[in-house]
Amino acid sequence: MANYRKLGRTSSQRKALLRSQVTSLLHHGKIVTTEAKAKEIKKIAEGLIALAVKERDNFEEVTVKAKVARKDKDGKRIKEVVDGKKVPIYDEIDKKIKKDAPSRLHARRQMLKVLYPVKEVPQKPAGRKKNTKEIDLVAKLFDEIAPKYMKREGGYTRIVKIGLRKGDAAPTVLVELV
Repeated sequence: MANYRKLGRTSSQRKALLRSQVTSLLHHGKIVTTEAKAKEIKKIAEGLIALAVKERDNFEEVTVKAKVARKDKDGKRIKEVVDGKKVPIYDEIDKKIKKDAPSRLHARRQMLKVLYPVKEVPQKPAGRKKNTKEIDLVAKLFDEIAPKYMKREGGYTRIVKIGLRKGDAAPTVLVELV
């Protein structure tokens, strides 16, 4: 007897399906799917959120010196001629970064094993490729989702039954973050 639903797919297909659905759930906050898939998604998503809540404050702020290219008003690098070559001018700045503790780094990598990379594409066709943004879902888990659930002891997702799907009468549900 298996401890999971096979969903009528091979293991690689099932893993890919669940990863994409969990990624969509955490990115959008809610998704519509079948009841069997929802129950599997809920297990994975709640595990990720619990991990984020546990490791939320497990980092230290460190100040580092960074070299940044000097730019003009248009955002282009300023260059000067040195020994007949154009070389950009760099300024040293102090930058504060979050340095993860080893357990938080491990948690981050465990989340990256499950979550797919997400790109947000603008609706307008003009400048679609240029304005595409890469969204860091792991950072969203740590910075936005985990603080919401600090006081909560589990039960981070909710399954609401919608009805039967028209084509095959499969029970559909809405899975959402509480």
